[in-house]
Amino acid sequence: MAKILVCDDDEAVLQIIQIALRNEKMETVLANDGRKALQYLHENTPFDLIITDIHMPYHNGDDVLKTVREEQKKNTPIIMLSSDGEEEVIALALKLGVNEFITKPVDTDKLIKKIRKLLR
Repeated sequence: MAKILVCDDDEAVLQIIQIALRNEKMETVLANDGRKALQYLHENTPFDLIITDIHMPYHNGDDVLKTVREEQKKNTPIIMLSSDGEEEVIALALKLGVNEFITKPVDTDKLIKKIRKLLR
C-alpha cells in the first residue's frame, strides 16, 4: 500500500484527495500547513509520494520540495498543486524538481492517473 503525504491549507482539498486515495487503497498522511509537512519529513517518515500545495502558511510547497530534494537527497515523486496555473510558476516548479503539476480545482481522476504513473 502506497503511503502519500498530502499538504494543503484548504481542508476541502485535503478531504477530496484523501477520499480519492482511500478509494485506490492508498494510505494518506495529511498536513494542513507547511510546518506540519516539514515536521513529517524531518521525522523521516517514509513516503512513496508527496502531494503539496504551492502556497501554504508557515512554509510553502517550495520549502517542502527543497527539504526532500536538497536536505534529504530523496527522489520521492512530488506532485505540486496550485490555483496559479501560469506557465512561469509551472516551469519554475518543474525546474526545482517537481515531477508533476496540477492546477486547482483538483481533478481527482487526473490526479490518480499521475500518481499511478509516478508509482510504477
